[in-house]
Amino acid sequence: MMPGGKLRAMPSSSSPNPDAPVLRIGCGAGFSGDRWDAAVPVVRTLIECGGPAVLMFETLAERTLALAQLQRRANPAAGYEPTLERFVAPVLRDCVAHGIPIVGNFGAANPRGAADCLHRLAATLGLGPLRIGVVEGDDLLTTLSAPALAGLLPAGLDRAALVSANVYLGASAIAQCLREGAQIVVTGRVADPALALGPMLAHFGWAMDDWDALAAGTMAGHILECGAQVCGGYFADPGLKDVPDLAHVGFPIVEMQADGGFTVTKAARTGGRVDARTVKEQLLYEIHDPAAYLTPDVVADISEATVTETGPDRVRIDGVRGHPRPDTLKATVCFEGGWLAEAEISYAGLNALARARLAADVVRVRLQELPTPVTDARYDFIGAVSVFGDDAGHWLAGASLPDTQDVRLRVAARTATRAQAEAVTREVLALYTCGPAAGGGVRSQITPRLASDSCLVPRDLVHEHGSLL
Repeated sequence: MMPGGKLRAMPSSSSPNPDAPVLRIGCGAGFSGDRWDAAVPVVRTLIECGGPAVLMFETLAERTLALAQLQRRANPAAGYEPTLERFVAPVLRDCVAHGIPIVGNFGAANPRGAADCLHRLAATLGLGPLRIGVVEGDDLLTTLSAPALAGLLPAGLDRAALVSANVYLGASAIAQCLREGAQIVVTGRVADPALALGPMLAHFGWAMDDWDALAAGTMAGHILECGAQVCGGYFADPGLKDVPDLAHVGFPIVEMQADGGFTVTKAARTGGRVDARTVKEQLLYEIHDPAAYLTPDVVADISEATVTETGPDRVRIDGVRGHPRPDTLKATVCFEGGWLAEAEISYAGLNALARARLAADVVRVRLQELPTPVTDARYDFIGAVSVFGDDAGHWLAGASLPDTQDVRLRVAARTATRAQAEAVTREVLALYTCGPAAGGGVRSQITPRLASDSCLVPRDLVHEHGSLL
């Protein structure tokens, strides 16, 4: 990418460029349920700053991907982020006009379907044909033979029950697509930080064994991947960790230098805050070992990294170190896990908690007396205890609960069959007249459950590749 943000093709064997200008990468989403308008001030800020810039969207979680696979089973044209157009439409025109590539894992189970969707969106906006890169190779259900896949699965897992099996890819194919001139890069399952590391590889020409640079880029991506979390969103705790104008919290921007030092900031004229505390929380988020954060591209070490506030909403990070990447890649497998039955009923007024407890006891006994007993159930008393309860009910048995007059009983049960799940919701519904007194507002739902597990995959079994569509 050249100054002004315009893309240029870079050979895949390009040498590191110590004189490359700062690369700004902004985040437009931290998960599938994020705000659709969050990217607008980010793009506006990138344009105002000038220079090379990239916009990334992180919309894919393990469960999200499994649900996408189920959607694609029902409709082969589906399986990508269902609100893709809502995320991209507000910023696509400006990104194309100012040469700001978009990189996102909104391809989920169908990256090519997402690319088709983006081509249609561009046509609707009158933008003409776009160069869209698609990264593939993560879907083990399509790339591995049944025997090869069976040899990798966790013990006891039935291949027939599999919904998805996706390996975490790295950043190299993203970089390849950008070098070839992609204006948008769509991926399925990649490691979240790779969405930022890929553009850095293309821009700076870092080698794939420049471990310190790869680690710095990975941690910059880790800062960005959760969206507003690093700008005070998940950080906010009134009276303890106050965050201004949380209703308009800004999303983060990283300014990466060729030497691996980088600054974290946020979109201009937005709420939230970026300071040493918000950055440290995000640096440590989901990190098992700060000295050995395993990713597909590098093992990152932040044990001696420094975090320095350099101005309002500006924090610089230096000293990230890297070690050779792992020999294997992690894969997440999701499989059918029976059914989840949920039902709720409210009790109010004097003795409400006692009536709710009695209702729970009634349901518990009735479920145990079914021809096929339902014993894997949880009972929560919303308004008195829910978060601090436990599935086995031990905490509730010995707890001294507040004497509240507003309680909602929630019964949730895992069952092997839908018929058992329906029996659970039926028993809660029957509490209307079977007692105890004055229950009301019953709501219930039954959903198929997805379970997940992980396994390690030898790199030589994974064939990651990118192509322009």
